[in-house]
Amino acid sequence: MTEVHLYVDDRELASCVACGLCLPHCPTYRVTGEESASPRGRIAAMRAVEWEHRPLDGDFTTFMDLCVQCRACEAVCPSSVPFGRLMEGSRETLVEHAGYQPRRWRLAYEALGHHRVLLAGSTLLAAAQRLRLVPRRLGLGRLPLRRAPLRPTGTDVWLFTGCVMDAWQRPVHQAVIDVLGRAGIGVSLPQKGADCCGALHVHAGLVDGARKLARRVMASMPDDAPILVDSAGCGAALKDYGHLLGAEEADAFAARVFDVHEWLAKHVDRLPKPARRLPYRVAVQDPCHLRHVQRAHQHVRTVLEPYADLVELDDEGLCCGAGGAYAATHPDMAAELRERKVDAVRRTGAPVVASANPGCIMHLQGAGLDVRHPFELMAEALSGG
Repeated sequence: MTEVHLYVDDRELASCVACGLCLPHCPTYRVTGEESASPRGRIAAMRAVEWEHRPLDGDFTTFMDLCVQCRACEAVCPSSVPFGRLMEGSRETLVEHAGYQPRRWRLAYEALGHHRVLLAGSTLLAAAQRLRLVPRRLGLGRLPLRRAPLRPTGTDVWLFTGCVMDAWQRPVHQAVIDVLGRAGIGVSLPQKGADCCGALHVHAGLVDGARKLARRVMASMPDDAPILVDSAGCGAALKDYGHLLGAEEADAFAARVFDVHEWLAKHVDRLPKPARRLPYRVAVQDPCHLRHVQRAHQHVRTVLEPYADLVELDDEGLCCGAGGAYAATHPDMAAELRERKVDAVRRTGAPVVASANPGCIMHLQGAGLDVRHPFELMAEALSGG
């Protein structure tokens, strides 16, 4: 049998000292209590394949596949183990050598890079929702039947629009344009090629597809203006293009990328005072890729606090279970994690939740919560509506 090596760095794989500090922060371990569903257990499985030449069998695939890739373990790891990269490399190996990702999912990921196809499919799905043909167990929020076009307002910054965010939550993009406009900041929209950032492809191990999308995205926003992203998952992906492509131009591109809250926090003094503060309290839910990967979650509070009374959740940022496509591929685990997040929200007593990631927003809306993007709340306060 041919010996298989994982697409991981041996030094990074060896950096875990198995201390276990990550365990209480891992959502799948919290639910199952099983070592195989923890970062430490998954790294042990990786080492068995890489160093002891164990096969890429069904158990190994199951261990890797159940991870939601929230990367909460990275934020608390005393050895700074890059667990996200280890997971991505392991899944890439499974794609190449073990047939990981069924054909239907590969086709779905492929569609994300064809925006007109995605928009048409999303409209059909929205119509099916209206006819009650979409199972409620999928937990999808209400999808739009129509989308108003976005219009550029200047050249100060680029706004990355992406795939699902644009198809399902375009009003968030409009709110960003409106709020930045109130601060005197002109927004450019990407040229052809910014259909998808490739984040979901990387998570699924489809790295070649992610690289193709990344090159298209880079070409769609030339020059040196800052690139703002209003989706936490997309922002984390764009900031990692240097690692994904291994090229200087990708490093330079990634250096221009900012989460929109991160960038505006440095210019918040340019925003006018709100016509009125929002008349309700807002619970802040931190998307994992904003809190654990970009480490930019506090900026949400900086830009939103002048407009609303904010309350914090008491769950230490535990993943809500959305995880990109995770809610669709692992609905039972995602539902369990969502219920824990919903309980944390309800304990605050706040009627509205602010979340800066489309997957989190729709996943939590599917549980009946009133969840909005922070910029939608800011736009409401600034308009006095």
